[in-house]
Amino acid sequence: MDINMDFFGTSLDNTRLLLDRNFTGIYTVERPNIDDYFGDWKAREALAQEMLPIMGKLENEKGVQIFLYGRTLNNRSVANIMKSHRRVREVARNELSEFESSLVLKSIAKLNLCPCQIDLGKLTVKYMEAQEEDPKMDLDALVAGELAHLVGVDHKPIDKPTDVILYGFGRIGRLVARLLLEQTGNGQVMRLRAVVVRKGGDGDLVKRVNLLRNDSVHGTFSGTVRVEEENNRIIANGNVVDFIYADSPDSIDYTQYGIENGLVIDNTGRWRDAEGLGLHLKSKGVSKVMLTAPGKGEMKNIVMGINHGTITPDDKIISAASCTTNAIAPVLKLIHDKYGIVHGHVETVHAYTNDQNLIDNYHKADRRGRSAPLNMVLTETGAAKAVSKAVPELEGKLSGNAVRVPVANVSIAILNLTLLTGSSKEEINEYLREIALHSPLQNQIGYTESPDAVSSDFIGSREACTVDAKATIVNGKNMILYLWYDNEFGYSAQVVRMVNMMAGVKYLSYPEDESMAY
Repeated sequence: MDINMDFFGTSLDNTRLLLDRNFTGIYTVERPNIDDYFGDWKAREALAQEMLPIMGKLENEKGVQIFLYGRTLNNRSVANIMKSHRRVREVARNELSEFESSLVLKSIAKLNLCPCQIDLGKLTVKYMEAQEEDPKMDLDALVAGELAHLVGVDHKPIDKPTDVILYGFGRIGRLVARLLLEQTGNGQVMRLRAVVVRKGGDGDLVKRVNLLRNDSVHGTFSGTVRVEEENNRIIANGNVVDFIYADSPDSIDYTQYGIENGLVIDNTGRWRDAEGLGLHLKSKGVSKVMLTAPGKGEMKNIVMGINHGTITPDDKIISAASCTTNAIAPVLKLIHDKYGIVHGHVETVHAYTNDQNLIDNYHKADRRGRSAPLNMVLTETGAAKAVSKAVPELEGKLSGNAVRVPVANVSIAILNLTLLTGSSKEEINEYLREIALHSPLQNQIGYTESPDAVSSDFIGSREACTVDAKATIVNGKNMILYLWYDNEFGYSAQVVRMVNMMAGVKYLSYPEDESMAY
């Protein structure tokens, strides 16, 4: 029987979707006329709107997270869902759209799933390929078969939710807070419980919360925040977060706030060795500590996607390395594994940071005392050398330097490499494109072929870096790669992924051999 209907009972500017239920029990969608661009867009918009409550119910009731080629769709706007589909069509070079993915999502919702992570995009492409071979194939049967390892399974990503404490509330601290609050889901995995800062005077809490709500670079916070000054706490998206005023990391009793076995994320940068960071472990209620800066001494410096497998349950203190090390290490390892790196130089063109002066003034470091918004400032970076902590085989093969430039966010790393094996621009770009779409490194490496890409295009990017394919230069064994990275948000996303790893969070997923962003 054919059913001609409008979504939500309203007309879509004379555009209707024809739902054809055939004998296999599958709904297929007839697109509007190919030349009716506005009608097509309105139809896809309606489908994206219809997907939102389905994904919300899956997450809240079953703990199921939905992704599209590694990018989360949970808590996204309709426009963001549509942009994510567009990105797949451009980079993956297929015809994936909301017409297909919405059907697959409805089929997923019928299953008795355990808490898991599902890449809707890759499952939908599987369906599209199967339908080309057999137009009458049963969608529900295909989805049930592909997700069989996730159905009726008694699995929890973690035995008990992990309490997270932010020590410091600067640029990285506030962005990590946004990500943690966004990903709370049903509250059974990870929860932000407290923020520790030094008292800043009257109205301190309100001022700090306003910096969380509104960010000049990253826009407004996605959600609601209520301030309870009398209790020194906020309620953000339903999460009660205590603000604790303290002058030292070893002087706090977190158990008074109901926190047990808390994981502290120290984003102050004040303590960078095991001895200093170990002070956190002297406070009651703390079991582990993570540093959001390069660690000194023998501390493990972890780049998610590269050496995160070295994290053990016994590790109490680890470092998330630097934003630049996170951006360059994954690509350097891939290039070295396939072509071999003889030697190379990494030049970072980096956004200015709080460590620099707005106007010329005294600074203990050379050059950094000069006005950040008015100058390009040559400075040192330890990122190239730090790569060897994550990729030991590159020890001694890389040099590095940096130029701070007058932009508030987003940086670019230029990798100038000499290879053992020669290649071509086309081969290397295709290699990295496939990695960005179909590998466990899809969270770390993005890919763009935009001929007009500029730094502001990558604000809010959750990948550790994005390969600018148009800028790639290859001349036999000599290669230059350009990697864009949001040195604030992209790095914060890496930190949150590592928090989940350090806490022992383990999701079952589809596809089984590819990790998803947390």
